[in-house]
Amino acid sequence: MFYREPLQADLPDSLWAHSAAPAPLTPCLEGQHTSRIVVIGGGFTGLSTALHLAEEGAEVTLLEANDIGFGGSGRNVGLANAGLWTKPDDIEAVLGKPLAQRLYTALSKAPDLVYSLIERFGIQCEATRNGTLHLGHSRAGLRDLEERTRQLQQRGAPVELLSAAKTAEMTGSKAYHGAIFDPRAGTIQPLGYARGLATAALSLGARIFTRSPVTGLERASDGWVVSTPSGAIHAEKVVLATNAYSTDLWKSMDQTFTPLHFFQFATAPLDTDVLKQILPGNQGCWDTRDVMTSLRLDQSGRLILGSVGRFAGDTSSFLQNWASSHLRALFPDHYPRIVGNADGALWRYGWTGKIAYSDDHLPHLHLLAPDLITVIGYSGRGIGPGSVMGKAIADHLLGAPIEEMPLPVTDLRKMPFRHLLGEYYCRGSDLYHLYQRIFRL
Repeated sequence: MFYREPLQADLPDSLWAHSAAPAPLTPCLEGQHTSRIVVIGGGFTGLSTALHLAEEGAEVTLLEANDIGFGGSGRNVGLANAGLWTKPDDIEAVLGKPLAQRLYTALSKAPDLVYSLIERFGIQCEATRNGTLHLGHSRAGLRDLEERTRQLQQRGAPVELLSAAKTAEMTGSKAYHGAIFDPRAGTIQPLGYARGLATAALSLGARIFTRSPVTGLERASDGWVVSTPSGAIHAEKVVLATNAYSTDLWKSMDQTFTPLHFFQFATAPLDTDVLKQILPGNQGCWDTRDVMTSLRLDQSGRLILGSVGRFAGDTSSFLQNWASSHLRALFPDHYPRIVGNADGALWRYGWTGKIAYSDDHLPHLHLLAPDLITVIGYSGRGIGPGSVMGKAIADHLLGAPIEEMPLPVTDLRKMPFRHLLGEYYCRGSDLYHLYQRIFRL
C-alpha cells in the first residue's frame, strides 16, 4: 500500500497521484532533433522555465527522465509560501543586504505568480489561498516566531503573530504556543500543479518528452548535444532543472547538496463535523521543531501529516505509529472520531521524496558552462521559489541581464560527506520521532 522507491519510472502511489488531474500525453524522445533551448527536468523550475519561454515564442524542449512531477515536485507538501525557511536577517548575513533584498522581494511575490498561473491556465490543482500557519511548538519556538515576525513586518510583509488561543481556534489543537499567519500563501495539489504547468507549456508551443533520461551532455561548436537512450537534441542553450534528483550528469553537481527525505501520510476524508474543528480555515501548516512537522487538509477533507524521514524496510510501520501518536497528541478530543472514521485503517496513503538541502539553506544559481545554467538547493520549499526562478531563467535566456536575477551566480561548491550527512539526518529524525512517541512531545 505504501510507497517504496520504484524499480521503474512509475509515480509513487501517493495521495497526489491518486487525486491529480491526468497528465498530458507526452512521447519518449526518439531520433535526432534541434531546439534553441533544452530544459532537463519536469519539476516546478523546469516547467516554469519552459512555460515562460514558450509564452514569449522561444523554441524550447523539455526532457523528463520519468513522468511529469516524478521527483520532489510531485511529492511536495503543497504549501505555496512566500519567501524561504531562512529568516531575512540570516539571508542578509549570507548574501549581503542588496542581494538579499532582491531575493526577498522576488520570493515575497512567489504566491502571486503561482496563483496567477493557476488562474490564467485553468490548472486543476485544488488551489486554496487562505494563508499558512507557522506553528510554535514550544516557548523557544514562539520566541523564534516573534523574532521572525519582527523581521518580516520590518520589510513590509502582512504577517500576523497569533496568540495560543487564536492558534488553537484556527488549528483545532491546543498544542501550540502561537503561530505566524501569512495571508499571502496557500495550498495546492502539487502534482496537479506540475501537470497543469506542463499542459500550459504544451499549449504555448513547448515540446515535452517524458521517459527520456538524459545520458549525455556534450559541448558542441555551436551549442550542446543532449542525448537520451533513443535520441538526441542539438540545442543552443541548456537548463539543468533536476534539483534533488540530480545525478552526476554534470561534474558531480549532485555533490553540492545533502539529500534529505520527507514523508507524508494521509487519512481517509474526515467527517464534516470533525472538519469544522480541525483546520476549519484550511490553512497549510508547519512547525518550529528541529525535525519539522507539516499538517494540512486536501480538498476532500483528508488530513495529511508529514515530517523528515524515509521508508525503508520496517521504517514504514515505525513512522505510521509515530504519525498516529503525534496526531493523537495534537487532537486528543477529536482523535477517536478520526480513527473511527478510518474504518480500521487510519493512514490510507504514505509516500516519501527527496529534498536538496543546501548548507546555508538557500538555493544557488550556477553558470556551469557557457549557455548551461542551473538552480539547485530549495531545501524543501520548491513551489514558489521554483516557479519564480523558472521565470527568471527564462527572462535571462531571452536577454535579461543575469545580474537582474533574484540570486547571484556562484561557483559549484562540493559539500563534504553529503551521504553521511543524509544518513545522519535520517537516523537522527528517526530517533527524534521515537523520543516524541515516548514522551508525547
